[in-house]
Amino acid sequence: MRRGPTSDRPTYLGQTAITGVGYTDLERASRRSVLSLALAACRRALEDSGIDAAEVDGISTYSLYNDSVAGQAVANGLGIPRLRYALDLNLGGQAPCFAVMHAAMAIASGAASNVLVYRALNGRSGVRIGSTRVSSPSAQYRYPMGLTAYPQYVAMWARRYLIESGRSPDDLAEVVLAQRRYAALNDRAMVRSQMSKDEYLAEPFIVDPFRTPDCTIEVDGACAVLVTSLDRARHMNLRPVIIQGAAWATGQRPGTDIADVLAWPDYTTNCSAALADDLWASCGMGPGDMDLAELYDCFSSVPLMAMEGLGLVDRGEAIDFVRAGETWLDGALPVNTHGGLLCEGYLHGMNTLAEAVLQLQGRGGARQVDGAKTCVVTSGALMDGSALVLSVD
Repeated sequence: MRRGPTSDRPTYLGQTAITGVGYTDLERASRRSVLSLALAACRRALEDSGIDAAEVDGISTYSLYNDSVAGQAVANGLGIPRLRYALDLNLGGQAPCFAVMHAAMAIASGAASNVLVYRALNGRSGVRIGSTRVSSPSAQYRYPMGLTAYPQYVAMWARRYLIESGRSPDDLAEVVLAQRRYAALNDRAMVRSQMSKDEYLAEPFIVDPFRTPDCTIEVDGACAVLVTSLDRARHMNLRPVIIQGAAWATGQRPGTDIADVLAWPDYTTNCSAALADDLWASCGMGPGDMDLAELYDCFSSVPLMAMEGLGLVDRGEAIDFVRAGETWLDGALPVNTHGGLLCEGYLHGMNTLAEAVLQLQGRGGARQVDGAKTCVVTSGALMDGSALVLSVD
């Protein structure tokens, strides 16, 4: 049920908005520098908004394992005359909603007026998060025993989730098939082919319980959005997408390196459950008020845990919800209308946030959710993550 926001609601909520969106092509080999990709996406977001780079005075981005380019370098390339705010987060998929949250706070505090938020990387032809070996405090212990790649850690969480909910690895097919259906309607999606359940089951395991289609598509590319005040946004090109709610959460254990996940107390929940109460309290709305959801999905199990963690469905019911078609356009809650990171491509969740903006502005094309006015977006798969509640008037 919709309810009023709490009295201590942060001042930036309800007063800031996202306007323009910019993408580059998503490719397996861009043959371009990351700086070039970032500039292209940011310029397109500015063009979409209808403002000049000279009006931008803030920039926010994130990167992991030195796979991107600093915000100040992008500001210089855009010809921004005076940068008053710059934030470079050392984060991956936890960051998109968090970066926008910080941009909104900067605007509400007067530190900036118009802030570009972007993610750019050569995620397939350059540093590949899923397989590139990186140094860390625990690497000397993990690598000799074969615990080396990010998919292995998420797989442990997925396995526990399936066991506790009485499901099998075969049930993850429901997410894959549903998102493939959306991807067929998305020109940007790297994978647009449809798949039957039998075809899914014939795919090889990468790491139990994940088969190939359960894993995100690593790509080269960039995506950007422009954040500004709601008053300014009303005078720009597009319908303002208002930032109504925001939250970040992390438990006590993260912070050293990826092996921190081994200490998480409950592998059937993730950051979505940890931040849910703060998120809904911040906007005075609840799960039942959402018209759609764009949920981070680096692997097929992750949006299931997000749906349950946020209270969009009851504990253990996410797979049945997807199987019943409730996440499709005419279902109770359309989810990942771009095909998700599983199909569109892995820009570490920035494109998931951008899809929410396009949907609320009515620019979803063949995959548009009719009459959508509210959306919840998540960023993050494991212990730490962020989320936004977005709306339009």
